[in-house]
Amino acid sequence: MYTRTRPPTPATVTATHRASTAGPTGYPASTGANLPEREARTVAVDVNGDKEEAGHGYDAGPFLPRRGGLPALRKAAAGCEGCPLFRNASRTVFGAGPSSARVVVVGEQPGDQEDRQGAPFVGPAGRLLREALEEVGIEEESAYFTNAVKHFKFEPAARGKRRIHKSPSLREMSACRPWLAAELRVIQPELVLALGATAGKALLGGSFRISEQRGLVLPMPPWDALGRTEVSGADGLPAEEAAAHGCVVGTIHPSAVLRADDRRAAYRGLVTDLRVAADVLAA
Repeated sequence: MYTRTRPPTPATVTATHRASTAGPTGYPASTGANLPEREARTVAVDVNGDKEEAGHGYDAGPFLPRRGGLPALRKAAAGCEGCPLFRNASRTVFGAGPSSARVVVVGEQPGDQEDRQGAPFVGPAGRLLREALEEVGIEEESAYFTNAVKHFKFEPAARGKRRIHKSPSLREMSACRPWLAAELRVIQPELVLALGATAGKALLGGSFRISEQRGLVLPMPPWDALGRTEVSGADGLPAEEAAAHGCVVGTIHPSAVLRADDRRAAYRGLVTDLRVAADVLAA
């Protein structure tokens, strides 16, 4: 039987603290258009006595605060230069939702609209995701939304001002993992939804495959061991065991539904996977 000992929730995360930092839908009051944009820049930092271009250390760990809950993490993440992606993105897009969330929804990275507005899942894919969550009975107010990578990676379109999404590299995903681990450590969710391959690999490791593991209930790894689980050929956990110890359920990213030739079939597949998660929460 799989067992997991969760680290204690930091004492700074209190019920009063949760209530004061969340908006009406669980989003922090600081997200959105009021967030300052980051100017593109290159900064030299001292690493082991040598001058190195900012971001080339590929590690967000040094930017994490030593203590505090989600507000402290969010404030620190705004200045993260743990990988080169910070240079061109408008801002860090940190997670949003209550620290008491039962579910953490992890996507790949912010998109164009998320980068502009400063909040996760506010574009077309986010709206579709909320529709699917509502259909299976997972309340938005009980969920925390975040991404494996906190900066928008893109390339300019050949014409016009469009910014074309580019998938983050393994190095970029690994550099950003300390933020995801810190969010999970504070929230202590019962279930994590991994949307797409990048999110699945950030949580469970390189052996994760959407084609093989989607819809399976997989054990939640310890927060300090994210990305190092062997899940190839893994069987799903019973709902009762998963509910007791915490679990990860993987599915496609909602943007894949929007790109699909048969959107109706792709959406039904997403809903089917999300219903697995809803059943675990109801167990």
